[in-house]
Amino acid sequence: MHFGASIFFTDYSMTPAELGVALEERGFESVWAAEHSHIPLSRKSPWGGGGDLPKQYYDVMDPFVSLTAAACATTTLMVGTGVCLVNQRDPIQTAKLVASIDQVSNGRFLFGIGNGWNQDEMENHGTDFKTRHKLVRERVEAMRAIWTQTKPEYHGEFVNFDPMVTWPKPVQKPHPPVIVGGAYPYAARRAVRYGDGWIPLAGRPGQYGDVGDYVPKFRDMLKEAGRDAATFPISLFYGTEDAKTLASYRDLGIVRCIVSLPSAKADVVLPILDRWVMLKNSVA
Repeated sequence: MHFGASIFFTDYSMTPAELGVALEERGFESVWAAEHSHIPLSRKSPWGGGGDLPKQYYDVMDPFVSLTAAACATTTLMVGTGVCLVNQRDPIQTAKLVASIDQVSNGRFLFGIGNGWNQDEMENHGTDFKTRHKLVRERVEAMRAIWTQTKPEYHGEFVNFDPMVTWPKPVQKPHPPVIVGGAYPYAARRAVRYGDGWIPLAGRPGQYGDVGDYVPKFRDMLKEAGRDAATFPISLFYGTEDAKTLASYRDLGIVRCIVSLPSAKADVVLPILDRWVMLKNSVA
């Protein structure tokens, strides 16, 4: 089981380069950058974590810029969006961003995606909250065409373009893995339909259910859809800082456990990483 770390990079957190180097030196596999373009002052959708929305949601940097900095400071560390809000991004431009960062990182990009929870935020981008799931599916399908075809075209309800030429293509073939974020069963169904991996939250069992219950059910969904459960990776966000729990994740066949870091400087973050080094070594 690999270990990664997720963070909201801000102007008051560790820099992406600093954190990337610290993670690589400690044997972590990946770093994941969160995304919000902005936070409207109105609120139609409650935050899933409960209570007030944390400050870093308002302050987070663009993930592609942050991850490029992390990639350029490291040599083996994978860099991932955790998650990219595809429902708020133009698919043609996003396809180019993904291919470009995969080139810059020499094939180290992980494309974690989500469909969003903040209705006000996505409506500012012209996205209808009710149809966002189909919109994201079409955008992912369109981006796959762009990454893999010399003269891609796509014709859907929400995404429509005639044959084009667009480069670069990604280093990873056929493209960086599309890792679908979200809870069981709805996001799990989306992962089965158009994902290359699934990444639910482990840290909110009251809201998302127990990992030991929904992971086997998800693998049943894969088999029913004719997909190979043995080669479909499952990652977990918000891994619990407990050796027994981490061992249970490993025994379930979880490919990657990702710890959530605070948006803070090295004096706060590095001791957390050092604790996790001992934990990850204990379940290796």
